[in-house]
Amino acid sequence: MISISLVTPSYNKAPFLEAALRSVLDQNYPNLEYVVVDGGSQDGSINILERYRARLSHLVIEPDGGMYDALAKGFAQTRGDVMGYLGADDLHMPWTLSVIGEIFDSFPKIDWITTMYPLTVDKFGRVIRARCLPPPSSRSFWRGANLPGFSWWSNGWLQQESTFWRRRVWERSGGFDTSLRWAGDFDLWCRFMKLSDPVSVAAPLAAFRRHGEQISATQAEGYKHEALLTFKRHGGMEGGRIVSRMREMKRRVGLKQGGSALHYDSISESWHFSF
Repeated sequence: MISISLVTPSYNKAPFLEAALRSVLDQNYPNLEYVVVDGGSQDGSINILERYRARLSHLVIEPDGGMYDALAKGFAQTRGDVMGYLGADDLHMPWTLSVIGEIFDSFPKIDWITTMYPLTVDKFGRVIRARCLPPPSSRSFWRGANLPGFSWWSNGWLQQESTFWRRRVWERSGGFDTSLRWAGDFDLWCRFMKLSDPVSVAAPLAAFRRHGEQISATQAEGYKHEALLTFKRHGGMEGGRIVSRMREMKRRVGLKQGGSALHYDSISESWHFSF
């Protein structure tokens, strides 16, 4: 089975940290490389991490320059063919690793995937929101379809927790811009979009936890502003053009499909493309 490298950046998320760790480790994926990088938490997180040290591939506990610096440190210690990361307060689904492993094994030309069904959970881990997003494509992405708040046709952010990629596209993209404070993930999607289109998976893969303390809750406007600047720097068109809006309207009403997607066929017990 294909090797998967995951990184969790951790800093003062003790109330949720163990649930995040177990959501990954309890899947018992046989070819997993799991790295946790903690920036020096002082809320009991270190004690939790020490209990799980033997089940981790690497545990780094030292000051860092922010989340994306921590992630860059973590990924530098990995060698897996497929990569992804999970916040210390978010959750994988029990089937996440087996699904992405099967997909990347079965479709060697796929560079990166994301979910059609992003989930949001509350502080207790209960699902409080489930959406169905149209499959993204580079064409729609550069018109602002995944930049909420700036285009009336926006579908929503690509869910970071549910996005995975091959090491080859990571290396070609140059990885994270560690100078960014908030929207380093969006910058990475911009870099990936210049190389290949993502493929959507018709299954929920992870859940973002909303509890009022994370960056996306307390610094939402900062994230949006940084994402917009990143989008423009990479050549995106804020607001698009009239022809772009007409195309998007056609796609929205079903006359034009966006990107490609994978659906599971229970008869053949395998994943199949739909366009």
